[in-house]
Amino acid sequence: TSEQIEHLHRRFKQLSRDQLTIRKENFDSIPDLEFNPIRGKIVHAFFDKRNLRQESDGLADEINFEDFLTIMSYFRPIEMNMDEEQLDRFRKEKLKFLFHMYDSDHDGKITLQEYRNVVEELLSGNPHLEKESARSIADGAMMEAASICVGQMGPDQVYEGITFEDFLKMWQGIDIETKMHVRFLNMETIAHCY
Repeated sequence: TSEQIEHLHRRFKQLSRDQLTIRKENFDSIPDLEFNPIRGKIVHAFFDKRNLRQESDGLADEINFEDFLTIMSYFRPIEMNMDEEQLDRFRKEKLKFLFHMYDSDHDGKITLQEYRNVVEELLSGNPHLEKESARSIADGAMMEAASICVGQMGPDQVYEGITFEDFLKMWQGIDIETKMHVRFLNMETIAHCY
């Protein structure tokens, strides 16, 4: 809505310190991100050209307000008047954004190493969980992904990694539409992604 755009413009100006663009270091002023274990991945996602709906690969050095709106559009809440086709497109856009957060080398697959990195980051704040345990959790999840996406594999088969089509299968039945959104309550609000 125009009210949400105005709110985001105020937030953009606050983050950019009244500049025309935002750089990665501007995100250091968001208190809610400071202790988030995947802070780096979240900030990285704002500058990922794939998420900016540019055809090119890589990272932007800075983003303007229009780019900021593009990124924030991934977090907009579901609209009640959406038909099935719109809902499907809406869901795929959100999942593509998440997929890009995991696919750090931009090759179109989430490899075991990329998945391990994310799990280790997520669990890094837990002092009772060792790195080996985090790797085991990631390995088990990757095996489950392979069984969902490929089915029974032979002993000589290797699962190369999760493609976006595989990612869609894995998220089937999970209500991403209402879990990945922004609440427009105050100037301190940031994107919440569960």
